[in-house]
Amino acid sequence: MTENAYGLWSLVLINSALFIFFAFSFFKPRSRRDWRTLGMFSAFVVALFTEMYGFPLTIYLLSGWLAQTFPGVDFLAHDSGHLLEVMFGWRSNPHFGPFHLISTLFIGGGFWLLAAAWRVLYAAQASGQLATSGPYARLRHPQYVGFVLIMVGFLFQWPTLITLVMFPILLVVYVRLARREEGDSAAAFGDAWTRYARATPAFIPRWRTGHGRASPST
Repeated sequence: MTENAYGLWSLVLINSALFIFFAFSFFKPRSRRDWRTLGMFSAFVVALFTEMYGFPLTIYLLSGWLAQTFPGVDFLAHDSGHLLEVMFGWRSNPHFGPFHLISTLFIGGGFWLLAAAWRVLYAAQASGQLATSGPYARLRHPQYVGFVLIMVGFLFQWPTLITLVMFPILLVVYVRLARREEGDSAAAFGDAWTRYARATPAFIPRWRTGHGRASPST
């Protein structure tokens, strides 16, 4: 029923805690920088689930435009909060809509990348070596990329004005944190880091061309 679609603060707490715990268990923060990374992701998650189950701020702010553009849609019904599905005409169960399925792929891929990167990083740190295998063979910062993939997935699933504003800010912060980590790695590993950084892109993997050469990337 519409009157029960929001104000479900217990679901806000449960879902926020669940996804933050998943991120914690896959990321396993150790340094102050790691905790800062997880903290910013946690703020994004709390903002998301607050609107998903608590108070639909975005829908209230856009209520006039939404009602005029999509007449007949009850935007206080929970399923209508999947705004991309509504805007692009998906009228069946939104959990099986194209944007929700894309969201699942991004979120699942992000958590997989966090877990895969942590195993390599943990082994490298334990042996005092530079992490260069697994996801680190394709990217210098796979864990930051993992967090970004998860956030992109949530934006596909349930876009809100607050998370849309937070997303580019978090991107900038993550890039700055990554640059600081690179400075630490350069100081610790010297020429080995320089060779690795020259051969491995920071955030976007290189794709092989038809001639077997990697295409340019960041």
